[in-house]
Amino acid sequence: MIEVHRIYRFCASHVLAREDWSREKNQEQFGSASNPSGHGHNYRLTVVVGGMPDSETGRVVDFDHLDSMVNQHVLKVYDHKNMNKDVPTLRGSIPTLEVALRDIWDRMEDALPEGRLLEVRLQQDEFTVAVYRGAHPRNV
Repeated sequence: MIEVHRIYRFCASHVLAREDWSREKNQEQFGSASNPSGHGHNYRLTVVVGGMPDSETGRVVDFDHLDSMVNQHVLKVYDHKNMNKDVPTLRGSIPTLEVALRDIWDRMEDALPEGRLLEVRLQQDEFTVAVYRGAHPRNV
């Protein structure tokens, strides 16, 4: 099997806070990320697909198709949005890196042929990256 990694970028903002906690408790738990005015990141998303190359094209994935799926299911939803308010699947949650990553996986998993999506990686700054490989037995 061959893995292909494709990288995308988007900008989004969020606030890390629980509504049922005091401002002090949120500050203690989430630090400056709990600022009620929010903050943003220039995210870097890596989508990893895998499989055997097609016998006719020699490719594991059609980049135009992959780009279209990522644009439709992720970038249009997240780019230049407030994750707390503008991403319907994140409303009511604390949109941490981990929560956003699982949401992105769920959006991409159904958009690509079964078995093709192996991993999504989301980098929020030069120091912090999270990776998700799904909750499937083949990926656990």
